[in-house]
Amino acid sequence: MSYGQKVVVALTGISYRRLDYWARTGIIRPFKAAAGKGSRREFSFKDLVALKVAKRLRDEGITLQKIRKAVAYLRKNFPDIKEPLAELRFLTDGETIFVMDRDPQKILDTLKGGQLVIALALGEIIEGLQRELKKLATPQEEKVVVEGREFTVELTPDLEDGGFTVQCKEEPAAISEGETEQEALDNIIDALELCLEHEREWQAAKDQESQAV
Repeated sequence: MSYGQKVVVALTGISYRRLDYWARTGIIRPFKAAAGKGSRREFSFKDLVALKVAKRLRDEGITLQKIRKAVAYLRKNFPDIKEPLAELRFLTDGETIFVMDRDPQKILDTLKGGQLVIALALGEIIEGLQRELKKLATPQEEKVVVEGREFTVELTPDLEDGGFTVQCKEEPAAISEGETEQEALDNIIDALELCLEHEREWQAAKDQESQAV
């Protein structure tokens, strides 16, 4: 499963601008990234974990330059680990970044200096992301009124491209989408109006055919 930038921004709290910069400078390497300016990027769940870790490190006072230096150190010294920010356990004191080695008794200081203070628990970050993804992916039911009739519509988030797909339960042919929930609801109302109009036209044509016979 891959996730588009809109979903990543919503899940991690990282701005589009910062996400783009981190991807371009190699702090995070997207799961998929087409070549060219303005190209589409897709992120894996592991990428989401790495982004959350990087954001937490920034929130704890670690500069972007230090994060980049630590990532470069880890990629050099742990070549078999593709995404160190998502696979290794980190600790920080706001000045340096520590990483737990494969030996549980050994801690590496990736920036050479500082004291051990704050631990970044990958388990909590992963569980938090899983909860948010589950909540984000759960379809929602809403009621809309068209021509005096109440309809039930189902909003389904698009985790790859962002936005919502919306479909009417009573009129399955009425289906639309929108960047936001409100836009999707507005669009499904338009789709329902068209469906009801077509139904009236079909019924009128059928009635005329019956009268002709």
